[in-house]
Amino acid sequence: MSLVDVTEPARADELGQVHFIGMGGAGMSGVARVLLQRGVAVSGTDAKDSELLRHLEELGATVHVGHAAEYVGEADTVVVSSAVRDDNPELIEARRRGLRVLPRAAALGTLLLDRTGVAVAGTHGKTTTTSMLTALLHHLGVEPGYVIGGTLVTTGLGADAGAGDIVVAEADESDGSFLMLSPRIAVVTNVEADHLDNYGGLEEIHANFAAFVDRVADTLVVGIDDPGARKVAEVARERGKRVRTYGEAPEADYRVSRLSPAGFSTEFTLDTGGIDPVRCVVAVPGRHNVLNAAAAIAVADELGHDPEVAAEGLAAFTGAARRFEFKGDAGGVAVYDSYAHHPTEIAADLRAAHAALESRPETAPEAPSVGDSARSRVVAVFQPHLYSRTRIFATEFAEALALADEAIVLPIYAAREDPEPGVDSGLIARGVAHGRVHESGDPDTAVRWAAELARPGDIVLTMGAGDVTELGPRIVGELQATRE
Repeated sequence: MSLVDVTEPARADELGQVHFIGMGGAGMSGVARVLLQRGVAVSGTDAKDSELLRHLEELGATVHVGHAAEYVGEADTVVVSSAVRDDNPELIEARRRGLRVLPRAAALGTLLLDRTGVAVAGTHGKTTTTSMLTALLHHLGVEPGYVIGGTLVTTGLGADAGAGDIVVAEADESDGSFLMLSPRIAVVTNVEADHLDNYGGLEEIHANFAAFVDRVADTLVVGIDDPGARKVAEVARERGKRVRTYGEAPEADYRVSRLSPAGFSTEFTLDTGGIDPVRCVVAVPGRHNVLNAAAAIAVADELGHDPEVAAEGLAAFTGAARRFEFKGDAGGVAVYDSYAHHPTEIAADLRAAHAALESRPETAPEAPSVGDSARSRVVAVFQPHLYSRTRIFATEFAEALALADEAIVLPIYAAREDPEPGVDSGLIARGVAHGRVHESGDPDTAVRWAAELARPGDIVLTMGAGDVTELGPRIVGELQATRE
């Protein structure tokens, strides 16, 4: 994988019939769904069948499983997933016929061209912030369109055309594809080193975010507590953009204070510059989620909505799939799933889990000390994602996982990469300082160990961007079989 070539999006009424290659993925299917809802003729293919494909077929798309040149049909525009190789017969056919070929991000950019676009970018927190913003805009009666890199729990969808003027989109910096979006307002949550299989280093990442600034028509809403995002704010001001900041820093335009965890909810105060600060509640744990919530309210305010009413909508937010998602409980153990696959994300979620346990009503009056064996604990089941990320961040992963009371480390999920000699999950496991770490060679063993290690009152948290997400329900089942 590498940085994509920037392709300018076309207007929706210029696309004609659109054919998607690799339509079954979450990102591609979301764009296809919105185009269908907007009256565009859509066809598409994928290597295997899925519920997402069948759902698109029900909406009117022509769907094929497998790939063949004739499936391009009468298409005028072809949209290509980043996973599609140059030897794909449909892509070869599209190029032979001289059809317009757009990467998925350019097709997403199309959805923002004729409406008020809001793009959410950053190394961490994009999906949650996009979901929070979408949920509170629904509460405000805006009926936004949205395209999220996950599933919004309140609707069960990852994308929808909406009936209003606003479209909220998650902007992916991992391969530079966010440079194909031209939003009116953009959020930058934070900027850290990641996706170094694509980028040469943090300097190149900052250069791409600086280029993203130029794509924003009006306002940037920036997480000022993060040094990388603060640099983006400085660049934006130098280039004449309107900048609004949020965070705990005293100079933040939307200042967060008085954070108070209450089990798996968090209360906080947001000073928006009005007469009185707004008291907010968000039903997910952790300081990082408070900052995501502050960003969502800030955008709503910049769009002209009352921050206090926006905060009411935030209180109804129930989460996004794979973002500290509850999977079930059994034998007094609660199981959650997290997409966290970077050391910063893992540390944030593990701290949030501890804070939630310590502030639960039944334990809040007299929380046991850290050394008390009876206290509730956090058991992490972590699957590293990519050989390159494991090699680069092995030390940082180990330091983050040390925040768990017990850690189970699965083999690396290779995704798009080939194995690297000498790189395995042991690089992480051997570095966990407290030594309560267990290397599991397969998912079955990890499920059994997680159920054996967990005690009543504990949290088991599955973590990673790969198929580790499938283990949560299995751990619940194992707990039911052995405890109940």
